[in-house]
Amino acid sequence: MSRPYTTVIGLEVHVQLATQSKLFCRCSTQFGAEPNTQTCPVCIGLPGSLPVMNRQALELSLKTAVAINCEIPAFTKWDRKQYFYPDLPKGYQISQFDLPMSANGYLEIRDDKGRFEPKRVGITRAHLEEDAGKSVHDEVAGKADSEIDLNRTGTPLLEIVSEPDMRSSAEARIYLQELKLLLTYIGVSDCNMQEGSLRVDANVNLHLDLPEGKVATPIVEIKNMNSFRAVERALDYEAERQYRIWQETRQKIGDAPKQTRGWDDVAGKTLPQRSKEESSDYRYFPDPDLVPVRTTPARVEEVRAALGELPAALRTRLTLTHGLSAYNADVLVNQGRNVLDYYLVAAETSGDYKAACNWVTQEVLRILKEQEATIDSFAISARHLAELIISVNDERLPKARAKDAFDRMLADCIDVATAIDRLGIEQVDESALITLCQQLLDANPKIVADVRNGKHQAIGALIGQARKKNPNADPGQVRKICLDLVASGE
Repeated sequence: MSRPYTTVIGLEVHVQLATQSKLFCRCSTQFGAEPNTQTCPVCIGLPGSLPVMNRQALELSLKTAVAINCEIPAFTKWDRKQYFYPDLPKGYQISQFDLPMSANGYLEIRDDKGRFEPKRVGITRAHLEEDAGKSVHDEVAGKADSEIDLNRTGTPLLEIVSEPDMRSSAEARIYLQELKLLLTYIGVSDCNMQEGSLRVDANVNLHLDLPEGKVATPIVEIKNMNSFRAVERALDYEAERQYRIWQETRQKIGDAPKQTRGWDDVAGKTLPQRSKEESSDYRYFPDPDLVPVRTTPARVEEVRAALGELPAALRTRLTLTHGLSAYNADVLVNQGRNVLDYYLVAAETSGDYKAACNWVTQEVLRILKEQEATIDSFAISARHLAELIISVNDERLPKARAKDAFDRMLADCIDVATAIDRLGIEQVDESALITLCQQLLDANPKIVADVRNGKHQAIGALIGQARKKNPNADPGQVRKICLDLVASGE
């Protein structure tokens, strides 16, 4: 149903970088440790402690910035973002303000369901900062106590801020999916939302074109969304809520402050938290304990050259060079780099791109899902799958028995030649197949009559009988021979 407004959405994505230590100290970033066991004087802000920048965090950030087409300045610095909260022991967060390490990028998105045209979402900036701690609220026990775990304090985050270029929750979800896919392809983060490795804040408001002029509702920032589905639901709810409030109050954007709201996934609605701060509220100033960072154009080009093919380029290669459909290219690329590499080895070794795609998307992925396994532990290697495809194409393995051979290869961890031998698969001589088909036709006069009356599907019963007498009989050959014999006998 169309609405008399345009939804305007911008996203702030916080990505935990895949480093072993924190941004400014040597404390571990491993998830799941006992509370407050991964801290030191630096990350909890004890007097006299001094931060030292984690070079790997900067390198991973630079890699991401290049992948999302950002401009990389020659000079960037660190700033202190001042605010008070129990899980921020220093009373400030080391971040970047007016000179971020990258800016002015973009990410291209498209929707195979046709809900919107392919578009380029602008990226305002991507900057490095340290994470805060975690507040644990014990509301289940009825005490409503809050405890603080500082293990996460100081963990390196890359905050990727988009332009307000998205116009629907569907666009926002696809943007997040594409960004997550890109980040995992280049190996900068595991993007595990359950562990907090990827967190999303959404800014949303409405633009209404009215006879008296354009009206915009106050911007609302939505927090506490722990899945892409939750982001989609929260944006849809918030757009409806803002329109309902505007209808009731007719407030223009200047009549109400920006607001931060939390998403309650169980209740399916956003709840007010606080008025949204402006940058002046944080009293940013350059961190006096950290030196600025310089990046040369030569270093940027080194990073660009080492990136390899990104998801968008891979989809193009699969459709143009391999001849796959856009849907199948999406399926393969979206499975991640390891599955795609498996397909590429099988396809390029066998020379049959479409057959390799069919085996991977229809059989391999099904088994991985059933076994809750990864491609790295799959019993059939990509080269063995290629040998299976070659055996079918060379007619050493009847198509009708290819699935039997695949299942035996999977069960026994063997190659296709061994599977063929163990299954007793062999090519059926054409003359023997003609004899078998003639015997079946002689024994089934009613089927012959049905075929002569135009019911060619009746041959299906004979195909089943032929497979029982000779499991190596190819169904396609049996069908053709039977139809030819019936036609020649008329």
